[in-house]
Amino acid sequence: MSEPAELGIYVHWPYCARICPYCDFNVVRDRGRGDAQTALFQAILTDLRAQAASLSPRRLVSIFFGGGTPSLMDPDWAGEMIETARGLFDAAPDLEVTLEANPTDAEAAHFTAFAAAGVNRLSLGVQSLDDDALAFLGRNHDAATARRAAEIARRAFPRLSIDLIYALPGQSAAAWRAALSDALTLGPEHVSPYQLTLEPGTAFDRAVQRGRWSPPENDAAGDLFETTEAALSAAGFEAYEVSNHARGEGARSRHNLIYWRGGDYLGVGPGAHGRLTTPDGARWSTLTPTRIADYVASVETAGCGAAERTRLSAGEAAQERLLMGLRTVEGVALDELAALELDAATIAHFRAEGLLAVTPARLIATRNGRQVLDRLTLELAQSGASD
Repeated sequence: MSEPAELGIYVHWPYCARICPYCDFNVVRDRGRGDAQTALFQAILTDLRAQAASLSPRRLVSIFFGGGTPSLMDPDWAGEMIETARGLFDAAPDLEVTLEANPTDAEAAHFTAFAAAGVNRLSLGVQSLDDDALAFLGRNHDAATARRAAEIARRAFPRLSIDLIYALPGQSAAAWRAALSDALTLGPEHVSPYQLTLEPGTAFDRAVQRGRWSPPENDAAGDLFETTEAALSAAGFEAYEVSNHARGEGARSRHNLIYWRGGDYLGVGPGAHGRLTTPDGARWSTLTPTRIADYVASVETAGCGAAERTRLSAGEAAQERLLMGLRTVEGVALDELAALELDAATIAHFRAEGLLAVTPARLIATRNGRQVLDRLTLELAQSGASD
């Protein structure tokens, strides 16, 4: 008898103490609306049970609390969500439970309570250890707070990941190399360095359009990307995905690997996406209402938050595998891309440029290819046919 397919659960908690100027996620200011937050918590539990009831048996390997700032929620709520999920599925003995947190939430008792609730991996939004950079990024913590938070987190959780942001205005490769070295003194097993991007509609996007500051040119941003890989590799971290570096395979984010490998995951909470494969092999996309009130109402009236459920065509599923799989050092299996009918000449061209590697079974973006991944995946997808 075959093992049940693996499953992850993503829980979106949209509340934030402050909205960062670069953020385009589905977030709202936390203004202490106790009744609304309680209603959201109850809706997430109901939605989780409803979506689970529609699935065949699954092996639960990951729960990820994202947002927003889920570390602002009551730790007891997180514990009840975790226990509910464990009761609905066959939980793996090494179930990974990740919580995103900001350094300002790092009271020892608070982190200890989340650990007691079942969280075993913390993703800490450090972003920088330079106070001027943190002020520019609109963060509500300073470098000293971030250091204290990391120290508390190392004591409370078995696994620690930190997020960093680079490609700030005027940032040199030497300055970024020094910043990475400084960040590694926090003791993480996993580092996620993200290049600052201008998302449409954000405060940063508006500021750049008004000429208040300018992002680095492409060549400078490319140098910073190369610096990231070189510095972290020298420190023993593998760039197993474009923006994720782990100290050994055991330190990789199991939850994010579900996304990049085309696995299945439930999405609960307002604006949460999901991907599910049914026994007939069909691939389904799910999406919950974005507004908190609409999400809660959907759960109350329909019994389930997954208001949008769309079957992906073979071509759409293959295109998603291309976009996600090429982000990783392992690439994507060629048989998963069959529906795209990728153009052999285009693949050969990118191989000659040193951007792609091809094995009998897999298509892999090289280190140089991952640096221009948007261009690479777009031209590959456009070269083929899909349904």
